[in-house]
Amino acid sequence: MSDLIPRLSREKLHPELEAFLQPRIERLGYLGEFFQCTAHQPKALLSFLEFTDHLKHALPNNLTEVVALTVAQLMNNRYERVQHERLSLKLGFGEDWLREVLSLLVDGRGHLSEQEVLVQRLVVAAITRKGHDVTLELEAVVGSLGPAMTIAVLMLVGRYVSHALNLAAPVPSPLEMKL
Repeated sequence: MSDLIPRLSREKLHPELEAFLQPRIERLGYLGEFFQCTAHQPKALLSFLEFTDHLKHALPNNLTEVVALTVAQLMNNRYERVQHERLSLKLGFGEDWLREVLSLLVDGRGHLSEQEVLVQRLVVAAITRKGHDVTLELEAVVGSLGPAMTIAVLMLVGRYVSHALNLAAPVPSPLEMKL
């Protein structure tokens, strides 16, 4: 994100936003640049964070991570990709699973479950085709997950697309550290 938007320190956050972010800051050990920038709109950011939390409860972790990582990879969003690489490994999905998600191959012959493959195909199609001509992929996900979870997937895609602000990753990628 451009340097035209000043980064707000934790001390300059709106009190309600600071309270909401405190557990995240303590867990990560820093206030991420995304929050430093978007904190200029504290009420909107709080709504965005609550929206994110609701969606995380609407889907199992594996599908949430497939969406987050796929969008981050497609949008070249290193900031978000690294965060979700770390979270995926912490959740126990493993390096092979993670590398397969990031490859965007979606061929169904690797470590991803059938549902994960269908979700990734929908995400890739929705972004690369700009939301057009995704009926086949959408039908497959609705058939596998049902309408409510499919809507959660689509809303999560929108959430992560809105997060693609060209920010630097605050920490190294766990995959790059092993190279």
